[in-house]
Amino acid sequence: MLMYDYFEVNKVLIIAPLRVAKNTWPKEIEKWDEINGLSYSVVTGSAKERKKALENNADIYIINRENLPWLVDKSGVPFDFDMVVIDELSSFKNWESKRFRAMMKVRPKVKRIVGLTGTPSSNGLMDLFAEFKVLDMGKRLGRFISQYRINYFTPDRMNGPVVYTYKPLPWAEQAIFDQISDITISMKATEYLDMPELISNEYKVYLDEDEQKKYEEMKEQLILQLPGGEVTASNAASLSNKLTQMANGAVYSDDGEINAFHDRKLDALEDLIEAANGKPLLVAYWFRHDLVRITERLDKLKVVYQKLDSDESFDKWNAGALQVGLIHPASAGHGLNLQSGGNTLVWFGLNWSLELYQQTVARLWRQGQTAGIVVVEHIVTAGTIDERIVQALKEKDKTQQALIDAVKAEVKR
Repeated sequence: MLMYDYFEVNKVLIIAPLRVAKNTWPKEIEKWDEINGLSYSVVTGSAKERKKALENNADIYIINRENLPWLVDKSGVPFDFDMVVIDELSSFKNWESKRFRAMMKVRPKVKRIVGLTGTPSSNGLMDLFAEFKVLDMGKRLGRFISQYRINYFTPDRMNGPVVYTYKPLPWAEQAIFDQISDITISMKATEYLDMPELISNEYKVYLDEDEQKKYEEMKEQLILQLPGGEVTASNAASLSNKLTQMANGAVYSDDGEINAFHDRKLDALEDLIEAANGKPLLVAYWFRHDLVRITERLDKLKVVYQKLDSDESFDKWNAGALQVGLIHPASAGHGLNLQSGGNTLVWFGLNWSLELYQQTVARLWRQGQTAGIVVVEHIVTAGTIDERIVQALKEKDKTQQALIDAVKAEVKR
């Protein structure tokens, strides 16, 4: 409508994650009657291929976010897009990133900009500064991060003059929502689409006495001697990482060797596969050794599986050719349509990122899911950091949910 009814837009740039840019946007453009007459050019691949794609005469140009700095600074092609759509605006939340800086260089040339995300503040309100500066060039939340911090936050964790974290002032949340509400619209799928029921379960597994003792030793002493080598943690972040590995059932020694710790989660996964009775399971893993150990177990079970990391593997999953699809949230969490392949997601290993968690769940729980129920199973090792991660994800969700509710659109179906 903006292009051919109102003549307000001439040339549109869509910025998206790589696989979403290559596959999802082109497929969606062709799927919908309202827009399948628009021409598009996908600006991915080698520098030569990208340059050629930019030279094509099209209505819409689709580029992956990693190539935005190249487009702005190195392509040699004038940035003459008068409308920009950023798919996954949350990937611009770091005001120091190359993609954010590149976008801000050309932002004054853009007449109309739209940011899309289901996770606007996955790590709290601080995320919103850069996202909204991209949208309004600092009009609502300020032009500088220092200004934003002074206006809405107070130092939290400090070491002398060095501030590690900030916490919002008591009134800041509502004040921020009020500032951004005029350009923010929130639409929940559950309220505007016929979504399947979402069921979330915890499958608890338990360490034996000796395993629990070793886990506590690692937590308290930051060092653990295992048959495969010594495991040490140098700081809190490293300790969290090691404890999460141990909860999953294996841990890397200091020389990079995999030390098996327990098989409780593998046994639980086997139970879930058996209970599925041939129905496909999407299994989310986090560490490389998770993938190694899971595939070893699946080989013993003679299960048809594949790691989902290519167009071919996604097509196999959606065609129902796989009993188990293995997915890493960081590489396949955004934008992929996997709902045709199954309706059960199993979290073998959890992580601290609410954004990755929600986006991975949304691969199955989304429009087009034909099953009446989507089941999310969390394999949680009791008495370990797993329980704290689950709780932290719930706590982070409160902040994000408050944001979403505060600017919810009253749009009729």
